[in-house]
Amino acid sequence: MRRVLVTGGCGFIGSNFIHLLLAEEPDSAVINLDLLTYAGNPRNLEEIADSPRYRFVHGDIRDPVQAEELVGDADWIVNFAAETHVDRSTKESAGDFIRTNVFGTYVLLDAVRGTNSRARFLQVGTDEVYGDIPLGVYADESALPRPTSPYAASKAGGDEQALSFYRTFGTDVMVSRCTNNYGPYQYPEKVVPLFVTNAMEDEPLPLYDGGTQVRDWLFVEDHCRALLLLLHEGRSGEVYNVGANQQPEVTNAEVTRLILRALGKPESLIRPVEGLRPGHDQRYAVDCQKIRALGWEPTVDLEVGLERTIRWYQEKRDWWEPIKSGEYREYYRRQYGSGEAG
Repeated sequence: MRRVLVTGGCGFIGSNFIHLLLAEEPDSAVINLDLLTYAGNPRNLEEIADSPRYRFVHGDIRDPVQAEELVGDADWIVNFAAETHVDRSTKESAGDFIRTNVFGTYVLLDAVRGTNSRARFLQVGTDEVYGDIPLGVYADESALPRPTSPYAASKAGGDEQALSFYRTFGTDVMVSRCTNNYGPYQYPEKVVPLFVTNAMEDEPLPLYDGGTQVRDWLFVEDHCRALLLLLHEGRSGEVYNVGANQQPEVTNAEVTRLILRALGKPESLIRPVEGLRPGHDQRYAVDCQKIRALGWEPTVDLEVGLERTIRWYQEKRDWWEPIKSGEYREYYRRQYGSGEAG
């Protein structure tokens, strides 16, 4: 039985990865270490919570004692645990991002070095570490990180920690850097679930700067399949970009209209917000030839993926409606002002 330690597995991508791993790797068992901060939701994994191949541990990757205990028996370690939202990194304490995304990654890696040097470690990263990419250019894995936001800088720091352990100690480490994900279980502060759920309730969709920003949208299951492939076939010490590489590229305004059209809602729900958010970039784009050479390619078209995502949120009101209250409502008010409907 392969033992897999997943950190941050109650979050969006981590929970989707655990579902895929248990479904497609019958010889694997998962330990999920999660601190259950605001975006960590045990309900994301309630369908497999009683599986003998799944164990949840409430804890912190920054705790060296706990890290050593859990890392010691693992064959694979997949680090999703992170503070992830650009807006929260610019409006709240960036120190939280550094403590989790840089120091927490170091603690895990040091536990591997000290107790289980045979384990394979996958650091799940983001294309945002490359910063704003000029039109017509695609960042490959040799591009130097040029992060704009405190969030992206903290993720770049975690990546470099991981790669340094390979260079210094020979730790079996890989880094993935993925483009924007969307799909089931995504916390509704991110643009796709925010706009889907707002539109379902006929509330405004706050669109910054005319929605001119370009993002590369990857359905979360495609991302998780890429990660699983890397665990089997990836080379130690390497960075792998993962993205959909949509052609033509898609702006945020176009994604917004796709959502409204799929829901049968009017474009009058779009509420323009002037200016750019601090720390955000105009365009992200990565070269994915390296992972495609391993045999991976995205399988879910953007319109199909959005339809699947919308259907999930329509069927799972009992999942997201409780989230969009309490702390979330206060966050929304601070972020977007009082422009909500109703």
